Amino acid sequence: MGRSFVRRLLLVVAAGFLLSTSGVATPALAAGAGAPATVVGQAPKPPKPTALTIKSEGMADITVTAAEKPRLFADLLKEVSFLSEPGGQIAAPKPASLGRKFTVNIQYDNKPRFTYDLYPMANGGPKAFRPAAQPDKKKTSAAWYLGRMTMSEALRIAGAPIPEKPDVMSGGIGGGTRVIPEDSLPTGRDFDSLLAELRRLMLLNGGVVLVVLFMLAGVALIIRHRTR
Repeated sequence: MGRSFVRRLLLVVAAGFLLSTSGVATPALAAGAGAPATVVGQAPKPPKPTALTIKSEGMADITVTAAEKPRLFADLLKEVSFLSEPGGQIAAPKPASLGRKFTVNIQYDNKPRFTYDLYPMANGGPKAFRPAAQPDKKKTSAAWYLGRMTMSEALRIAGAPIPEKPDVMSGGIGGGTRVIPEDSLPTGRDFDSLLAELRRLMLLNGGVVLVVLFMLAGVALIIRHRTR
């Protein structure tokens, strides 16, 4: 009788638990069916740039959009994405050492927000300048930066009249050139000798394992004879 009473009590508790959980979940599901799920405290996603325009004296403006040319747009954006950092990296260079200037305007929904001056052919490597006056009217300071080594190649692919640089190494937009000499690459003969060494090593290890097994078997036989 005691066991039957315990079973009935457990059944009653389980049934009550199921009814309570279903009663709570049903209104919640009904309320959530008609409204989109939201995450409490989730911040809205920041806007992303949609286009950029390259300007320079003596050439027509070049516009690259994220929708039409996403790969090229992303590569060009890398050339200026770090220029919003506070301060600067270098002192102002001499104007005669900068070479031709290319102004890049970053747009958000067809509205210019940032502008930067790029000097891909400057002496000592590419340079970049962030003017204090920005299209979005936000307060900032003028600053000079060292440009990326892929600056000239990125602008050239976009259509800017910049001569091609054949010495761009791997990591550039075009994939770069081979930086490992041909004679330093492993040959088929090297791989064959490596496989032969591996076979010898495996045979040697197998022989050692067999010797150890025979020794253990001998010790076991000796112990067995002595215990009789």
